[in-house]
Amino acid sequence: MPLDLQAKLLRVLETGEFLKVGDSKPTKVNIRIIAATNRDLQKEVESGNFREDLYYRIAVLNIQIPPLRERIEDIEELANHFLKVFAHKTGKKIMGLSPDYISALKQHVWKGNIRELRNVIERSVILSDDQILDIDTLPVDIQYPKDHSKSLSAFSLSSVEKLHIQKVLNYTRGNKAEAARLLEIGITTLYRKLKEYGIN
Repeated sequence: MPLDLQAKLLRVLETGEFLKVGDSKPTKVNIRIIAATNRDLQKEVESGNFREDLYYRIAVLNIQIPPLRERIEDIEELANHFLKVFAHKTGKKIMGLSPDYISALKQHVWKGNIRELRNVIERSVILSDDQILDIDTLPVDIQYPKDHSKSLSAFSLSSVEKLHIQKVLNYTRGNKAEAARLLEIGITTLYRKLKEYGIN
């Protein structure tokens, strides 16, 4: 957050007032702030990127939430929640997760935390035609952790990627921009892969 914006936020917190664009009289507000960050704000204060006075104004009650990779016991419950969300969204009758699927999720190092898990479950629901999500709907790097990845040939990886792109395009009904978003690649990259795999 830019320092000038921090100063404006601090002023609102201290005075309970702010000035709307075009108004000459301040508007009174009664607000509480709930803030979340993945940065160490104390270090940001020390480096001059965050105002010290604002930090102490908002740091009344701090709750430290460990990253998902340190909360393995939460993974299955979160995965089941996202399964229900995306099964409803897609109209698919997917009832649960296979033991192998859950085991693979628990072994993965979730650098993207819950957002990454959410995307993985969405992908699995899109690809699945069964009532139970199985390990073959997971991304290759989760199915085969790094120490086993060398056993995969370039051909098998290409086959998996081609199939995955086709299924995502089917899901988006040919909408390439939406497909690129779900695949988390640029639209140019998607067009290159479509040409490479001969997908129309």
